[in-house]
Amino acid sequence: MANIRMRPVQKSLCALMVLTASLAFLYLHVWSPKPYTTVDLRHRAEWVPEQLLNDRLLVPDKKYAHIAFRIKEEIVELLPKNSCKCQVEPSMNLPFQKQLFGHVYSLEFANAFKPSELPEINSQREQEYRSYRQRSQSPADQLLIVRANSPLEYPAQGVEVRPLQTILIPGLSLQAAERTLYRVNLTATMGTFDVAAEVEGVKVEGEGRMHLTLSASQLDNLNRQMQFVTYTNTLFHPNTADTVQFSTDEHHASFIIRIRHAPTPRLYNPGSSSGGTSGEEYNISALVTIATKTFLRYDKLRALIDSIRKFYPTVTIIIADDSLDTERVEGPHIEQYFMPFGKGWFAGRNLAISQVTTKYVLWVDDDFIFTPRTKVEKLVDVLEKTSLDLVGGAVREITGYTTTYRQQISVQPGDEDGDCLRTRQGYHHIIEGFPDCVVTDGVVNFFLARTEKVLQVGFDPRLSRVAHLEFFIDGLGILHVGSCSNVVVDHASKIKLPWLKTESEKQYAKFRYPNSSDNSLNTKQSLFYFKNRFKCMTGN
Repeated sequence: MANIRMRPVQKSLCALMVLTASLAFLYLHVWSPKPYTTVDLRHRAEWVPEQLLNDRLLVPDKKYAHIAFRIKEEIVELLPKNSCKCQVEPSMNLPFQKQLFGHVYSLEFANAFKPSELPEINSQREQEYRSYRQRSQSPADQLLIVRANSPLEYPAQGVEVRPLQTILIPGLSLQAAERTLYRVNLTATMGTFDVAAEVEGVKVEGEGRMHLTLSASQLDNLNRQMQFVTYTNTLFHPNTADTVQFSTDEHHASFIIRIRHAPTPRLYNPGSSSGGTSGEEYNISALVTIATKTFLRYDKLRALIDSIRKFYPTVTIIIADDSLDTERVEGPHIEQYFMPFGKGWFAGRNLAISQVTTKYVLWVDDDFIFTPRTKVEKLVDVLEKTSLDLVGGAVREITGYTTTYRQQISVQPGDEDGDCLRTRQGYHHIIEGFPDCVVTDGVVNFFLARTEKVLQVGFDPRLSRVAHLEFFIDGLGILHVGSCSNVVVDHASKIKLPWLKTESEKQYAKFRYPNSSDNSLNTKQSLFYFKNRFKCMTGN
């Protein structure tokens, strides 16, 4: 009988031990510190393109000093020299020239400023341009020369020409064993070859054509000639590449010449300095515009604006409004844009951000409240000093709970049915120099971003009711995202007794919290399936 009585006790103890072990494992998996690394995203030294014509090319090093050559002025004139001038080209005076060819003109844009303003304007413009180049360049853009593992040396990457323009091809060389005749061939499909100078003792065949052959009895002479080889793009395409075949009699190699218009920078005047944080001075009114979307919640919107004005009295606030019975929100530095009724969440985001003219846009919901912890300067400091495009803050709920909504997003290649989307809570790295900030892929609905990058991704207006993560999914591979927990905005209370709700609040709830018969969920899934080519999604 004693053994019979002990069995239930033993079973209970076993169950308790299993439960305790499971909870311990869950704690270690979810709440224990993760071995996150720290990544340095701060700006590095600027890389300068090397394929422009320079004086060093015309003055050979000691190895080739004895080799004679003759400059071909007509080819050298085609090469970029970092010295462009807006000069009207002389032309013959022809009858009806203006009517036939249009008015010839030349404009100097610096004339838009007073001479006394130019030094400060030029200094600010150059600083912004350096920052732009540091953000936009990549190690994949740098020139790399493949040294002669085979006898051929050539550029592995980093060679770029503008459409219908001419460049020198850097890094071509032959390192072959001694022989009576050395010969190399170059073949292109979207351009032609030439030489900027003719080297003594080298035979050049195919100038101005897609196939060029160079031959010589002396290897040094041949290599010196290859330093003058030019490529001219002849088939216009604003963004493509030509694969050049480079060969000797026994060996063959290929390299890419990228053909594209260099992206035109979009620079923003930072304005005169004013007090900031972190030892920096930022003019927040000149750098940041606050954007929001409102719908049937003018009481919340006015509370948001009042809280902003306590800390940022002159920052522009842009409001996209698709309410039914609209109300004009008055005040300095406020722009309110009305939309068709119920046009939608992402459509409103597109409208609001399309009107931003500052370098950064701060997105806020219309029921947020600024507090002394809502330090926009801290977010500006992160974007000014790193390669991030967007950095989120934290939102504090009325319960005291604070969320950053950090998401890791990835896409796994699939088959003909589509790819697999995966989302997980968490982040990738802590940011060097900003211990409260991390690198992630998705953040909370309170973020500061570079205006042109947000416009590049855009917001799909078909997502009209419930959406947020979809923007970051569309921005995967475009946006470099961070999150900082030390910049906090409060969330107004959503708690209200049902019998105290106004008609406007009841109507808002119908749109904001659709029932199961609403097709918004089906719309999101159909967009994932067709637009993004996803077949499934996993997450936590």
